[in-house]
Amino acid sequence: MSGNGGGGASAASPEKRPNELLSSWFVRSGWSKGELARQVNRRARQLGANHISTDTSRVRRWLDGENPREPIPKILSELFSERFGVVVSVEDLGLRATRPAPSATGVDLPWTGPQTVALLSEFSRSDLMLARRGFLGSSLAVSAGPSLIEPMQRWLVPTPAAPQSRPETEPASSGRGRGRLSKPELDLLETTTVMFRQWDAQCGGGLRRKAVVGQLHEVTDLLQEPQPESTTRRLFKVAAELAELAGWMSYDVGLQPTAQKYFVLALHAAKEAGDRPLGSYILSSMSRQMIHLGRPDDALELIHLAQYGSRDCAGPRTQSMLYAMEARAYANMGQPGRCKRAVRMAEDTFAEAAEWDEPDPGWISFFSEAELYGENSHSFRDLAYVAGRSPTYASLAEPLMERAVELFARESGEHQRSYALNLIGMATVHLLQREPEQGAALATDAIRAAKKVRSERVNTRIRKTVDTAVRDFGDLAAVVDLTERLSVELPETAEAV
Repeated sequence: MSGNGGGGASAASPEKRPNELLSSWFVRSGWSKGELARQVNRRARQLGANHISTDTSRVRRWLDGENPREPIPKILSELFSERFGVVVSVEDLGLRATRPAPSATGVDLPWTGPQTVALLSEFSRSDLMLARRGFLGSSLAVSAGPSLIEPMQRWLVPTPAAPQSRPETEPASSGRGRGRLSKPELDLLETTTVMFRQWDAQCGGGLRRKAVVGQLHEVTDLLQEPQPESTTRRLFKVAAELAELAGWMSYDVGLQPTAQKYFVLALHAAKEAGDRPLGSYILSSMSRQMIHLGRPDDALELIHLAQYGSRDCAGPRTQSMLYAMEARAYANMGQPGRCKRAVRMAEDTFAEAAEWDEPDPGWISFFSEAELYGENSHSFRDLAYVAGRSPTYASLAEPLMERAVELFARESGEHQRSYALNLIGMATVHLLQREPEQGAALATDAIRAAKKVRSERVNTRIRKTVDTAVRDFGDLAAVVDLTERLSVELPETAEAV
């Protein structure tokens, strides 16, 4: 028997004992050894592990105590989890989890179309089956520093030309899946993506995340069907937007490793679509996450990569957003001069958007005047904290934040989460200026707004703001009332994802 079945070196070990845990799960599953072998082989092919060729003899050796090599322990974990509807970890099966290759769980992934599709399919499927808080994320870790930045730099490296796609006029093959997509079907997929984005802005990431992941998985199925080149590129673009949105929603509900993996896969899909402005937008989302995680240096590297990659192809609205995120990074690095310059560039570039004669892509439509004011005000607010709670920088943030809150209030709930976040920002600005009554009133308004969305990010920021108010002004009646309101109206509970 060859080694292609995934046997480990422990097969010859005299200490090998029957794997009672795996045997127990196997017996309860009702599968035969042959059926389990076939399922392992099928799942391995879906993962691109075509070297795996398991049979009944190999399954018997696992039951007798042999520890298979990766990715078989992970595959067995997924299969038994799906069978029983509960999380069955590698350890639950009595198997030893070997150290996975960086390309399996990290961000240094192959920049090729087929592998991008396979990884998107595998990760979205795992998310749908195992998205219970802490499980999917437990097999991942957030990458940072050179291990994140260096692989992302390959986004701009040309890749070898893919094999020639089928001609546009070639008839669809019979008997294979759903066949080629029509233009109306593609249009509907793109429209659905827009709808998901609107739901996220209105309701937060916790309500529709699974629906987005499910739609992404469906699109990866379509990408595995033979399609004309133009259709394939459009499908990769849809996949990139959905993966970015799945990452954004995961970030919003606090699943940080999951969010980063989706962002990375989205960038790969954008590269396959040949859409550099979309790639720059995905990098900006990654940058925002790094700021949230206290890694402004990494955030700045990602933004500069986005700016370099889109400098000659993105419109002024997109460039303005990138400058605003650059300002956020500089603020958190404690560089006020560069922060102020980036703020001015964001404002000046946004002014050019009114004269831009080409339609903006749908994914940048969120970056309105309100968002511009909100981002720039948060940059000055962040500067205030980095500079030791400076009231000077807080005073720079106040008029911009007020304008952002005013504009978001006019949108009738279209961007309810942004409205809540800017109310929180305004509350922190007043606390920095030693105005606790105003801060408490705005935090109360933010609690009301937060109840209309499902966003752990919003809830966490409110709690941190209230903690700050209690620390600095805990004896004030308005702050006491605020803490009581928070405990009643926004108790800490597990967020559904």
